[in-house]
Amino acid sequence: MPDRTVTDTTAMRGWRKSSHSGPEAGSCLEVLDGHPAGVPVRDSKNPHGPAVVFPAVGWASFVASVKAGGFRAHS
Repeated sequence: MPDRTVTDTTAMRGWRKSSHSGPEAGSCLEVLDGHPAGVPVRDSKNPHGPAVVFPAVGWASFVASVKAGGFRAHS
């Protein structure tokens, strides 16, 4: 199994947060589009990494499931 972790993301440019994320610091994920190995995902509170790289097809399936209400918040 190939390594799916990028330990230092300092040189990687173009990270974005969800449009549903607020401007305040918090528990947000950032993703990077156009990476050749898949979709890197990192914690916005740690902009230098690490990042986990998900296969593009798997990430797209996850996002579609979230949008369809497949995951509910627990209180």
